Amino acid sequence: MTDTNATLMHEKNQPEVFGHLGNTHALMADHGLDHALSTLIELRASQINQCAYCVALHLNQARKAGVAQAKLDTLVVWREVDHFSPSEQAVLAWTEALTYLDRDQDLSDLRRDLRKHFSDEEISVITADIGMISLWNRVQKSKH
Repeated sequence: MTDTNATLMHEKNQPEVFGHLGNTHALMADHGLDHALSTLIELRASQINQCAYCVALHLNQARKAGVAQAKLDTLVVWREVDHFSPSEQAVLAWTEALTYLDRDQDLSDLRRDLRKHFSDEEISVITADIGMISLWNRVQKSKH
C-alpha cells in the first residue's frame, strides 16, 4: 500500500520522461545560451515561483558561473539597481512576463527590447529556458 503522504519520486516513476527533460538544458547550451545568463533566468523564475530548492540550486550555479554577488543580492529588485546590463534587463523582463503570465499584457515591447540584443533564434532558446525552469519549479514543489 502506498503512503498517500509520501514524497513523489517523478524521476524514478518516469525515468524516460524526466531523462529527456533533463537533456533539454544541454541542448540549450549547445544552441548558444550563455550559462551565466541562464542562471539569472532560472534564479529569477524560481524566486517568482517560490521554489526554495531551485533558488538554492541556481544561486550556487550562478556563483560557479561567475555571476557577481551584487547581481545575486539584488536580482529580486533588478529594475531598481544599475547592476544589470541592458541585455540582462531585457531577458529579466521577458522572464517575469512569461513566468507571471498576465493574460492582458502585451509582449510586443518586450520582444522589441530583446531583439536589440538577441537574434530570434537566441530568443527562442531563452524562452525555452524560462519554460523549462517553470516546469522544474513545479516538479520540485510537487514533491513536497
